[in-house]
Amino acid sequence: LSEETQKYIQDKQVEPLMEHLMHELLLALPTDPLGYLEQILETNPTPKIIVTGPPASGKGTQCERICQLTGAIKINTGDLLQNEINKGTEVGKVAADYLSRGALVPDTILVDLLKARLAQKDVKQSGWCLDGFPRTRSQALSLQLAGVIPSIFIVLDIADSISTYRCSVRREDPDTGTLYNMVTNPPPSDVDAVVRQEDTPDGIAARLASYHRNFAEVLACYPTARVHLDASQPADKVFDEAKREISAKAVDIG
Repeated sequence: LSEETQKYIQDKQVEPLMEHLMHELLLALPTDPLGYLEQILETNPTPKIIVTGPPASGKGTQCERICQLTGAIKINTGDLLQNEINKGTEVGKVAADYLSRGALVPDTILVDLLKARLAQKDVKQSGWCLDGFPRTRSQALSLQLAGVIPSIFIVLDIADSISTYRCSVRREDPDTGTLYNMVTNPPPSDVDAVVRQEDTPDGIAARLASYHRNFAEVLACYPTARVHLDASQPADKVFDEAKREISAKAVDIG
């Protein structure tokens, strides 16, 4: 491509626009693709964001703030699974059986739950922000086949030593699931917070090993949408950088 053409593509944000249109086509599979695209182009695109990173990189915090900024709906597959388990659905019973044995819930279950949530009215109207998913190449490819394609894929980078430290000072209220930091945000005196299994030394090591084992293959699925942020910085600084990157990807931030 000529230098002039490349400048046009960058200035007019052609790549995120084409990714958005492809996402909408693959998700809807309309009988009249051209007519459907004409309708899409008449409306503002909704946010489609993925936030990923190693344990304790701040994914949940940044997702919450990004959703407040953009109006998108935060979606966490762990929350979706727990909701099914709490309701006692067939999917919930199957998931609970896997979890009780310490086994991973199959990707088909996770992706199907995610697709169902993305198809709901509030998400279709407001957009979505996926918290820490996909975690493997198989999951990423399943999402792409389902038409779930982000406008921006945010990677929160931190060193293993920082991840390990942050996990080691985390505690959870077993009754509410609220997470606390024993240094910066300790639990109230009347809360008997505990260490989660995943935040024990063995749990941290296992999660970091899994993250690094799958990290490169997941990144390869999002060559144009991904951006890297230094998550060792204060959360406010990370969020400021996230805002700039989201805006640069033609996502409406109000």
